[in-house]
Amino acid sequence: MPSSLAHSSPLDSSDRALPSSAAARLRIEAILPRGEAIRNFVYTGALDRIRSQMDVDVISVLPDEAINKLMENRYDSVMELTEIPERWLVRAIRGVVEMAHGRWLWSEAAQDRWRLRDHEATSLSLKAKRILSKAICLPFANRVGLDVLCAAERLSSRVLRTSDYYLDLFRKRRPDLVFNGSHVHCRVAIQAVQAAQWLRIPTATFVFSWDNLTSQGRIMLPYDFFLVWSDDMRAQLMDLYPRIPADHIFVTGTPQFDFHFDPQYHWTREEYCRRLGLDPARPFFVYTTGMPNYMPEEMRVVEGIADLLAGMTDLGSPQLLVRVYPKDRTTRFDELRHRRRDIIFSPVNWEQVWLTPKPDDVEMYTNTLRHCAAGINISSTVSLELCMFDKPVLNVGYNPPGADISPVSFASYYKFDHYREVVESGAVTVVPSQDEMGVCLRRALQQPEYKRQERRTLIEKMFGNLLDGKSGVRVAEALVNAARLSQGSTRPK
Repeated sequence: MPSSLAHSSPLDSSDRALPSSAAARLRIEAILPRGEAIRNFVYTGALDRIRSQMDVDVISVLPDEAINKLMENRYDSVMELTEIPERWLVRAIRGVVEMAHGRWLWSEAAQDRWRLRDHEATSLSLKAKRILSKAICLPFANRVGLDVLCAAERLSSRVLRTSDYYLDLFRKRRPDLVFNGSHVHCRVAIQAVQAAQWLRIPTATFVFSWDNLTSQGRIMLPYDFFLVWSDDMRAQLMDLYPRIPADHIFVTGTPQFDFHFDPQYHWTREEYCRRLGLDPARPFFVYTTGMPNYMPEEMRVVEGIADLLAGMTDLGSPQLLVRVYPKDRTTRFDELRHRRRDIIFSPVNWEQVWLTPKPDDVEMYTNTLRHCAAGINISSTVSLELCMFDKPVLNVGYNPPGADISPVSFASYYKFDHYREVVESGAVTVVPSQDEMGVCLRRALQQPEYKRQERRTLIEKMFGNLLDGKSGVRVAEALVNAARLSQGSTRPK
C-alpha cells in the first residue's frame, strides 16, 4: 500500500466496477482481517478450493514471513490489509450505533457490558461522559432509530472518506465478489468492504462465532451474503436483520472445527504426552483460561483445582494441563507457572502480530482435546469442542476464592443468550463452589459416561451433520455460488 493515502476525486454517483467478462474466470477478493481468518480459510484449504474455479486475490493482515509466503504461493495476488484512518465524526457515529444496538438488543451480554461500562466510569468527567452517551443513544435504541443511525454512518463514511485507495484497486481488479472472512473485530477491513459496496460489487461475510449476534456489536456494513455456523445462527440473523433474503444466508459450519475431524492432524497419546511433558499413563484435565478482563484472578481458580487433583492419588494422580487464552497478553500466570511445577502449561504457538495461530498450534490444540480426560473452563466455546470429543465438561461457576472481582461474576456468564442453551441442555456441569469442584473432578474420572447422551444431543441439535471436517469445502461452494448468483448484478443506489 502506498505511504500516501491522499483523498482523490469524488466518487461519482453512477460509478461502479464493471462485471468480469462472461468468458473470463470469475474473481473473488478475499479479505482476511484477523489471524483466525487465516486459520479458517487458508489452513483449511477453503480458498484453495475456490482458486480451482475462480481467480483469488487476497487482501490480508500479514503476521509473519512464513505465513505471508504460504499465501503468496497459493493465490493470484496477496497484498497487505492496512487500516485507513477515518474522520472523528465517522468514528463517533459508529460508536453511537454500537451503543444503541446493545441497548435495543438488551441481551444478557449487552446488559453485562452496560453495567461494566457504568462501573468503569469512576471520575466525575467519566460519569458525565457516560451519562451523555446514554442520552444520545437511547432515542435510537429501536429498529427505526438504528436504521437512521446506520444510514448516517454510511453517508458520513462515504462523504468524509480519507482515501480512494480501495476504490481505485477494485476498479482495476473488477472482482465479482468481495468476501470478508470475519464480520466482527474487522475495523481494519471497513474501508475495503465499503469501497466494494460503493462500487456496487456484491459482498459476503462469515459470521465469526456463535456468540457474535447476541454478544457483539451491530453488523453495519450491508453485506449481500452471509455464511453462518448453524441453522440456529441463521434464524438469529434473520430475526435481527429481517431485510436479509433467506436464500442469501449459507449454513456452512465453521472451518475452525475441521481440524478435529481430519486424521492427518491426529497424534498418538504417547507422542502428544512426550511433546507436553505429561505422563501418558496418568489421566489429565485441561483447563482453558479466558480473557483477563472478564475472568480476573483466574490464577486462584487454577491453583485451587491443582490442589484438589494433588489429593486424588487413588485415581491415578491426575495431572492438570493449562492452556492460556492465546489473546491474553498479560503475564498473570507467570508466577503460578514458576511456583507450581506440578501444573503443566501447554505451549500456545500464536504469532502475536495479529494474534495468528500457527499451523502446529492447530495440531497441538486438536490433540489436547482428543487425549484429555475432561475439560474445565468458564463459559467457553471449548465446551462445545469437548462435547464433540465426548469429554466431560466442568464450567467454573464460582468466583476466585479470596478475591473481590466485583462487578464481575463468573456465574453471570452462564445466563448469556448463546451459552444458556448449553447449560439448559445438561451437557455441561456448572460447578457452584470449589468444594463441589472436587466432587465433579472425581466423577469425571470415575464416570466419564455421565451426561454422555446430553452431550450428543446438544451437538446434534447445534450442528446436525456439519461436523464432518468439510466446513471449508462448504464455505468454498457457498462463495462460488454467491459469485455466480451475483455475476453482472449491481447494488441499487
